[in-house]
Amino acid sequence: MADQFVIEGGHKLNGTVEIGGNKNAVLKLMAACLLTDQPVTLFNAPDIVDVQVMSAILRQLGATVDRLPSGGLRIEARHITTHVIDPTLAKKMRASLVLAGPMLGRVGAVELALPGGDQIGTRRVDSHVLALQALGASIDYSHGFRMNADGLHGANIFLDEASVTATENAVMAAVLATGRSMIRNAASEPHVQDLCNFLVTLGAHIDGIGTNQITIEGVDKLHGGEFRIGADFIEVGSFIGAAAVTNGEVRIKNADPQHMDMILHTFGKLGIHCEVDGQDVLVPRNQRLQIQPDLGNRVPTIKSQPWPAFPTDLMSVAILVATQCAGAVLIHEWMYDARLYFTDKLVTMGARIVQCDPHRVLIQGPAALHGGVTISSPDIRAGITLLLAALCANGTTTIRNIHHIDRGYERIEEKLKALGAHIKRVPVED
Repeated sequence: MADQFVIEGGHKLNGTVEIGGNKNAVLKLMAACLLTDQPVTLFNAPDIVDVQVMSAILRQLGATVDRLPSGGLRIEARHITTHVIDPTLAKKMRASLVLAGPMLGRVGAVELALPGGDQIGTRRVDSHVLALQALGASIDYSHGFRMNADGLHGANIFLDEASVTATENAVMAAVLATGRSMIRNAASEPHVQDLCNFLVTLGAHIDGIGTNQITIEGVDKLHGGEFRIGADFIEVGSFIGAAAVTNGEVRIKNADPQHMDMILHTFGKLGIHCEVDGQDVLVPRNQRLQIQPDLGNRVPTIKSQPWPAFPTDLMSVAILVATQCAGAVLIHEWMYDARLYFTDKLVTMGARIVQCDPHRVLIQGPAALHGGVTISSPDIRAGITLLLAALCANGTTTIRNIHHIDRGYERIEEKLKALGAHIKRVPVED
């Protein structure tokens, strides 16, 4: 049996919501636990489907993974019993690829099927391969990945794109390599910073955290430790959108607003003003919802770019919010060539969107959305966007294939119900 969401729209969201740990951080930190044979505790680890899949992979490799009552994880990889990762598990999420770096660093070998995850377009793995080869790995990628290394060594690595996961793979492989490594054009997202800071907690020597040039001095061994995962800024952005399109007032607690500058700036271009109160972000009611034109009254563009610019994982939410704002805006998703294909579902609900090409859509708002439809979630970020659309639509909407939403959002219907949403999870036959 699968589940679906049934949402009665038109209800304002009001109240306080607690944000979970960063999905894109926790998966990489779990993989990094393979680099030490000592126990590690990760606090603020969300209990989402992707974490459950990564837990299953770590157990399959010989580690123990325990969920703590406090919401954390305790992981101990004292013995790694195989270097072959179960292909069925690996194909369930994109993040399985970041197991390559720690497995090469710890045991010198890994066999990994091509990673799965959201179908949002072509995602290159070239940067991963080139970085790991520079560190001394021998890689056969004719049928999945077969990687071996008779001892990794430091290297000067220039990534041909500022790939988050390639940066993370290179960092994890380099911390136990012999000598110094330098990674240039490195990604600097908060989850990359979390990974580097976590590894330092375990005894790694890493400089340049948060910049695009990371230097690593390899060490012989890492020890155990504890680390608290930062807030998921994509979830923060999702709740900002939810509050704005339902004309509610929501306080988002423990949002780590130090990472929210460009996100808040971009929502400001859509006429949404948020207040930062300590570690909280407050979205007041009665937002202006007026798209701010560029100089000369030109149609503005919102474009996803590498951090610290606007993140690609919030582009879908930005599209939905724009449909509820007065004015026109061009959304440019430069990274993935299929992320925007879900917009036809918003058009079915009444949105005024023209898809110009695989990477750009033009939105004219505001448009009154209507329910009375059954739609399917194609990926995590499109799924949460369709859910927000249902919250502000007139009538009842059914969303199927919601396991995608569960992959990235913990207890999302419970959080929304606590804010006043009319949403229920209903079993449905596959």
